[in-house]
Amino acid sequence: MRIAILAGEHQKPALQQKLSADSVELIWADSLKSLTVIDADHYFDCQFDHDSTRTQHLNSLANHKNVWVNAVSWESAQIGEKLIRFNGWNTFIEKPIWEVVAIDEGAAVAVKALMQLLDAKFQLIPDLVGMITPRVVAMLVNEAYYTFEMEVSSKEEIDIAMKLGTNYPYGPFEWADKIGLNNIYELLNNLALTDSRYTISKALAEAAGIKTYKW
Repeated sequence: MRIAILAGEHQKPALQQKLSADSVELIWADSLKSLTVIDADHYFDCQFDHDSTRTQHLNSLANHKNVWVNAVSWESAQIGEKLIRFNGWNTFIEKPIWEVVAIDEGAAVAVKALMQLLDAKFQLIPDLVGMITPRVVAMLVNEAYYTFEMEVSSKEEIDIAMKLGTNYPYGPFEWADKIGLNNIYELLNNLALTDSRYTISKALAEAAGIKTYKW
């Protein structure tokens, strides 16, 4: 079994641990172009971006190969139904159970086979924008920014309170830094299109460098 992977340096250790097995060869790519020309059984694009050229290349590959994309913020219908979505946000790759969306029947079979080979746990979930855990974390971060915006407390105090009070592994601001605030913003922005509960805090948008967000 050969697995080709395009990932950032910070993602590689967790992927190495998650995807390694005696019968598996990991091949690291340094660009989308190099990823798609590797001869492999599974392809992981952990740096996925919803760009038309990128999705076109990946969907073409997915016609005859198994293609996994770190596409938390989009439904499969938006990016390609043969693509396998997984939660590849920082701090989630190393989790014991992966959240995976595979709406194509062949892709779902391939997911189960690979996870069995790797002796890894996963959960096939509905094709939702934000999946499950990222939605919860994004809303948690957004509420923390609303609290900070109202000058109730400092970021440091909110982080400490959440870790001590809820036993979360990170405080919301610390978690957002690890995940990437741009990823949080992108997900919330997509969710807010259909659900006002996800309306983005002004403080969060400003921290993400967004100058044109409408409140």
